[in-house]
Amino acid sequence: ACRQARAADLPVVRADLLGPIRDGVVDIVVCNPPYLPTNPGDEWGDWMERALSGGETGRAVVDPFLADLRRVLAPGGQAFLLVSSLTGVDAVREEARANGLTTMVVASESHSFEKLVVLGLRPSRPD
Repeated sequence: ACRQARAADLPVVRADLLGPIRDGVVDIVVCNPPYLPTNPGDEWGDWMERALSGGETGRAVVDPFLADLRRVLAPGGQAFLLVSSLTGVDAVREEARANGLTTMVVASESHSFEKLVVLGLRPSRPD
């Protein structure tokens, strides 16, 4: 994805979440984190498992992302976060609210064992 974006002259940052990004400079963040609840004893250890496993709650990456998101968003900035019904969409929305973010469902798609939801996120109040 990074290689394709660079080929299209889009600026890309590949990082461990938002840590290296300066405060207040990002207009749009798109996050497709590992979001499936996974018992550590059931992990396969291959790349696909790492791409999907969100820890026991499914929020091992989601919660730290939400905790730091407001810091990097530029004025008027927004984010889009993919989560699964297996992760607990309401719990994710509550965590977002606890971190000063307003959420809205912008898309959803049902599958045989889960519903995928894209949440739109914006700061709920100015810093």
